[in-house]
Amino acid sequence: MAAINADGSIAAKVGWWRGMSGTLVISGRRLDGGAPPLRADVPEGYGSQGFQPTGLTFPTTGCWEVTGKVGDAELTFVVTVSKITT
Repeated sequence: MAAINADGSIAAKVGWWRGMSGTLVISGRRLDGGAPPLRADVPEGYGSQGFQPTGLTFPTTGCWEVTGKVGDAELTFVVTVSKITT
């Protein structure tokens, strides 16, 4: 699910799988221009391992690099964020 917030930022729900115990820490940056950093909400209550839902807020459209870290393990992906009008 994704939504456009009143300030123009784009919010998306993203699920992660933690194969090791620890707290998920998420960071992100826009690769194709200047922008404030990604904001991430990692709610508590899902234990220290396994499925972890998150909310990511991209301040602008563009090409974004997102990195999730648990302990020494990390996963990075790149995504294009855009607004679709109908």
